[in-house]
Amino acid sequence: MEAQIMVYLGVDLHRNISHVVALDGVGEVILERRFGNSAHEFQRVFGELKPEPIEVAFEATYGWSWFAELLVDAGIEAHMAHPLATKAISSGRVKNDAVDARTLAHLLRTNLLPEAWIAPPEVREARRLVRMRVSLVRMRSRLKAQVHALCADAGVPVPVSDLFGRAGRELLGGLALRPTSAGRLAASLRLIDDLGREIVEADRELVRLYRGDDRIRRLTPIPGIGFLTATTIIAEVGDVGRFSSPERLTSWAGLTPTERSSADHTRRGHISKQGSRWLRWAMVEAAARVGRAPDLHGFADPIADRRGSKIARVALARRLLTLAFYALRDPEGCRAYPPLHRSSHSVRARSLRVMASA
Repeated sequence: MEAQIMVYLGVDLHRNISHVVALDGVGEVILERRFGNSAHEFQRVFGELKPEPIEVAFEATYGWSWFAELLVDAGIEAHMAHPLATKAISSGRVKNDAVDARTLAHLLRTNLLPEAWIAPPEVREARRLVRMRVSLVRMRSRLKAQVHALCADAGVPVPVSDLFGRAGRELLGGLALRPTSAGRLAASLRLIDDLGREIVEADRELVRLYRGDDRIRRLTPIPGIGFLTATTIIAEVGDVGRFSSPERLTSWAGLTPTERSSADHTRRGHISKQGSRWLRWAMVEAAARVGRAPDLHGFADPIADRRGSKIARVALARRLLTLAFYALRDPEGCRAYPPLHRSSHSVRARSLRVMASA
């Protein structure tokens, strides 16, 4: 019986057009094609290469989820290239779609492909929900800033602490503004209310999704980490077991400083900002809310004295993510901040109160 030959397929995936190159075990091109993105076209290529076993490498590019699901449905092993692979591709003198696809296939064939984790569908869905809520809050914040700017332009003092609470709305409703400014104000308030309702609905979905999830109970005792930050950590990290140490997790979040070494000289720079920007943002925000936890401030205050408050906050964000790593990894939670044993009803009630004040 003739042995099967593994086929290595490199896919330069774009939004509308893709280029594929298939290599055999010795690196010879056995298929090369460019076609419009559709499941039917890819399945036709897979059919031409079968019954030989196929492995596929593609770049972590915009809108890759549908292609990963297509490979799963076809029973084909998928490998998503880390951005480091993209850097290796772009360093060549000749760069085009054919070269990119061939390089991906060669890296896969020689077992040199730097891979990124392909999050399962349920993790990707949780990320979409968390990221959508963050985006909605940011849009609402921008609209609120526009209303404050409108009041400042009109010379209107704001004596209330919350311009969008009951007293603030009464103040805004009584303003005598020119027609254009009045129209801008009314439109902004309508959009703020609409976004507020969408944010509340997203909060309810998050509570339904993470109700009974023991990871929430383990994360929330850590200072600065509430329900929403905990859901962001869980959604972005996914399977914490893919990180062998907290250092690898903080590096993946882009919270570790860059380093350049030559001989006996080592120079550390700013944080890399590579990886999940959503997780990085959530941890920096959590660092601003730690309160007066003595051990954490004993860690951050000396850094603030030497390097400034901004660098200290980033360092504290890195420390919080380290604590979160142990809380996610160990069933008993982080030993420095052990989980509280409370009923799921009380956890849910507290979560809704916290989100209502966000």
